[in-house]
Amino acid sequence: MTHRLLLGTAAACLIALPVLAQDDDLLVFDYSGFEDASFHQPYIDSHGESPTFVFFGDEDEAFQRLVSGFQSDVTHICAGSVPRWQASGIIEPWDAATIPAFGDLDGSLVGEDVMSGSADLFFLPTDYGSTAVTYNTDEVSADQVASLQVFTDPGFAGRLSIPDNVDDAYALAYLATGVSDWSDVTDAQFEAATDWLREIHENLRTYWTDPGELGQLMGSGEVLVAWAWNEVPVALADEGFPVGFERNTVEGTSVWLCGYVNMAEAPGDEAKAYDYVNALLSVASAQPLIEGGFGSANTVALASLGDATLEANGLGAVTVPVLAQLPISNEQRQRQAEAFERIKAGF
Repeated sequence: MTHRLLLGTAAACLIALPVLAQDDDLLVFDYSGFEDASFHQPYIDSHGESPTFVFFGDEDEAFQRLVSGFQSDVTHICAGSVPRWQASGIIEPWDAATIPAFGDLDGSLVGEDVMSGSADLFFLPTDYGSTAVTYNTDEVSADQVASLQVFTDPGFAGRLSIPDNVDDAYALAYLATGVSDWSDVTDAQFEAATDWLREIHENLRTYWTDPGELGQLMGSGEVLVAWAWNEVPVALADEGFPVGFERNTVEGTSVWLCGYVNMAEAPGDEAKAYDYVNALLSVASAQPLIEGGFGSANTVALASLGDATLEANGLGAVTVPVLAQLPISNEQRQRQAEAFERIKAGF
């Protein structure tokens, strides 16, 4: 599961096919939707055309194709996939000196080790979003969603939902049990978070699988409170639905992040690969990205949008701890995934 499901659904009949054979010197392996020219207009300005895009449906599929011999120059993945890809040897570090915006990247999205130069830049964050409490303001008061413990409230049994996504689920559970940095959780912290997820399981109407599904559940009144991505309340508000997005819950809030990896032994033009990611991180791309539901990882580009725009899109400043869904070890992610599947199955 990833944060690209909404974009990715349109790729079902396009997987493995280029949008249009454009710049043959650069092949971008991505989710459908990110071929939007406005996301990389500076690249077009420099080279006269977009790169060639090939789509995948999810990151597991992308990984299997790449290890089986398919070649791309850069690939768009979310942070949770990075350790597996790095361990496989199919990606190589980016050269931070060739990325002008590197020094302006949000340190909480990149990681202290990478920003300090003590670790290689295997994953270049370009876009991110927030996950927080979304609620029906006609039926639920702000006081009732001031804490993440709303998900344990029996009064909302059967009217709650969280993502069918292990990273978002454990981000919620760690925050609810007092952890805002999951980079080195103890066994006791993992068990506490797992027990909390098991506790709320009986309260949930469903585990939502894509933003459109959740929008329908909330629009119909079946779900009153959900742990959701920032694009969901924006879409509901555009439809006139009474919706709130509470990011300042007392325990904290979460952000997820995605970006590009540099493929090892890539056949294309390395300089154009850097031109492409630099275009995505440019100030010019920040507005189109936010209109698509994504924040730029470049703090200067993001600031150019203004506080009102960020707040309206669920990416405003918060005063509580933030759990950034940075890459974690394969071992930790695997045990979280296994526990989450058992909980969903009722164990």
